Amino acid sequence: MSSTDHYPHRIIAAGVAMGLVISQAQADAMVAYINQLVRWNRTYNLTALRNTEQMLVQHVFDSLSVITPIGLLLDKNTVSNPTVVDVGSGAGLPGVILALMRPDCHVYCVDAVEKKMAFVRQVAGVLALPNLKAVHQRVESLQPYDADIVVSRAFASLVDFATLAGRHVAEKGHLVAMKGRSPDEEVDTLHRQTDWQVDCIEPLQVPELNAQRCLVWMSRQGNV
Repeated sequence: MSSTDHYPHRIIAAGVAMGLVISQAQADAMVAYINQLVRWNRTYNLTALRNTEQMLVQHVFDSLSVITPIGLLLDKNTVSNPTVVDVGSGAGLPGVILALMRPDCHVYCVDAVEKKMAFVRQVAGVLALPNLKAVHQRVESLQPYDADIVVSRAFASLVDFATLAGRHVAEKGHLVAMKGRSPDEEVDTLHRQTDWQVDCIEPLQVPELNAQRCLVWMSRQGNV
């Protein structure tokens, strides 16, 4: 038995804890993602984590924690085939997990490091995710996406995120930053230096992770 054979059960159980229904096929695909990441990491050093246990909790569970909040907004807006852009995506987090859990979404993973986007392209093929695209480019160099949501995970400060990626957000869309502790000083700087405002800071519960996580929701000022 490989070390990841029991992971699908744990992924499904983590989904239950987060109010998510995760199918066996989706759980198996997430394990396949972890196995691909382990394989590529041997050569390309895509993430600092080497242990599959850490990858399961700190990458997969962490990314799963945003599915319900983001899904609630997308479903409320009743946009068919919404566009989500994952900026500074690295090894495709949370973009790969979003694409897996929301096949109705067009998900674009954007990163300036080619080997990371080559990995995401490989994953899109292995997991048969036609709604997942890898874009090797600096986010500030891209043509605007007009996205419903632009998300980042450990990408930059809020003000840098808004400055670099804000133009990719549709008029009524949102910037969404995954953070650890509530970034109060960053919020103050954002409000002083940009036309973006923080609408709310939503606590996230990540199963098996003993650390704080939150989701920072931003919209253009006066355009919530």
